[in-house]
Amino acid sequence: MAKKESKELAKTESMRILPALWDVDKWFDEFVRRPFSLMGLPQVRFPGEGELMPSVDIFEEKGDVVVKAELPGINKEDIDVTLTEDAITIAGEKKKEEEVAKKDYYRYECSYGSFNRTFTLPAEVQTDKVKTKFKDGVLEIRMPKTEEAKKKEKKIKIE
Repeated sequence: MAKKESKELAKTESMRILPALWDVDKWFDEFVRRPFSLMGLPQVRFPGEGELMPSVDIFEEKGDVVVKAELPGINKEDIDVTLTEDAITIAGEKKKEEEVAKKDYYRYECSYGSFNRTFTLPAEVQTDKVKTKFKDGVLEIRMPKTEEAKKKEKKIKIE
């Protein structure tokens, strides 16, 4: 009787390498953001230095693309909005308004600096019919969608 040769299923390499690379990527990002954190030291923050990253919502409402950005402590004169048919850029600067003696401070967490954020819009918009409103630190930009963009929408029935 001939000896049966057993065949093994094809071996696959484990996916352990990818998560390890993702960890390295996270560590690198953390190091760039807070260089001393990986050494066990607390986050070092210098007065006046801060990363301004305003929260932004982008949604569609009544045929408009709406962008809402939270910009507390920024004057409307210090905000710059640039618009193309498919992207919007919001830039601004939060300025320190008064010089204060630091000896009276117990904690200094106020941030000052500039930001610049660009977003791809979900639809083409009519750049000549944009309306803006800035109230209580919230910038609202309403941009009507182009007729072509409205025609491209199709309601899908769920069965």
